[in-house]
Amino acid sequence: MAILNIDDLRAAARRRLPKPVFDYIDGAAMDEVTMGRNRADFSEIRFQPKALVDIAERSQAVTVLGQTLTTPVILSPTGLTGLYGPGGEIAVARAAKAAGAVFCLSTVSTQTIEDVAAAAPGIWFQLYVQRDRGLTKELIERAGKAGCPVLMVTVDTAVQGRRDRDIRNGFAFPPKFTPANIWHFGTKPGFLWRLATSPKLGFANFAHVPGYNMGFSAATRQANADFVRKVTWDDVAWYKSIFPGKVVLKGILHPDDAKRAADAGADGIVASNHGGRQLEGATSPIRALPRLVEAAEGRIEVILDGGIRRGGDVVKAVALGAKAVMMGRPYLYGLAAGGEAGVAQMLSIVRGEIDTTLALLGCPRLPEADPTFLEDQGRPWPANR
Repeated sequence: MAILNIDDLRAAARRRLPKPVFDYIDGAAMDEVTMGRNRADFSEIRFQPKALVDIAERSQAVTVLGQTLTTPVILSPTGLTGLYGPGGEIAVARAAKAAGAVFCLSTVSTQTIEDVAAAAPGIWFQLYVQRDRGLTKELIERAGKAGCPVLMVTVDTAVQGRRDRDIRNGFAFPPKFTPANIWHFGTKPGFLWRLATSPKLGFANFAHVPGYNMGFSAATRQANADFVRKVTWDDVAWYKSIFPGKVVLKGILHPDDAKRAADAGADGIVASNHGGRQLEGATSPIRALPRLVEAAEGRIEVILDGGIRRGGDVVKAVALGAKAVMMGRPYLYGLAAGGEAGVAQMLSIVRGEIDTTLALLGCPRLPEADPTFLEDQGRPWPANR
């Protein structure tokens, strides 16, 4: 089947991955209502194109946090990326750099900060704050020394959301071989062969820490136990005192928090509900975006994360005030479907759709997109404003 869009990549990934692994990528919290709304809420926004505009030359380049991207896409931090497709985080980072996008590496990656940064200079680094502040400081310092220009601190994981698909599947790695899982993994010999012939997976950034150099399941329990439950606004100054670049807070949905982030000295925020994987019932990032941009008052930059599946979604987010967008599941589908080439294909699809949207919208340069290109629905938008 020809790959024409993100849904096609998703179908290809589903064919290649064992069900528990695919569901770990694809699933979300509880009834997955929040994840569905992340996508569905984009459909409430309608374009209002402008005619007779010279669109012979078009650009989707943006500047975000002082960095120019030729396409406004940041590939979101995802844990254990090496599990899903060949090349892992390095493959993703290379594909992003080649496309003029950028990759944000997760704390719980399968390849180290240093190795990924060497393969694709300019990656961003996402931080899960650890109970051991010395270890947290070490991670921040390593990211700075590796040349990461942005530190993205995740703030919506005080506890892990309840993800029913993973519980039903008994998701773990190495897999728990229940009769169902024997079938799911046994019917994907290519997946098993890749893992058998690849370096052992684990949390590479913690390989030197006692208690982390172990099997994935035990390491996951250890990591969850070590994530700090008490992270406050006072900590932002501490991050900035250590990290030489920009500090961004990921997981902001309340306008009061946008103001507090600016007051605390953050350089940016990411409107995100963790892809619907944490608080079921949370508002979607695209609904929250206008309020966050208004509250930020231009003091900090706002990035949107969640629900992006089409280039038109990207343009809508920018028109509502986002500097750029983040995408997670789509590039994991691409990685599972075809490794680095699959990620590159995913980015090519999105870039092409953005370009077509700009041309038909009568907006040749993406940063010029604003609410005048969106239909006035005759009521405050979002609906829960």
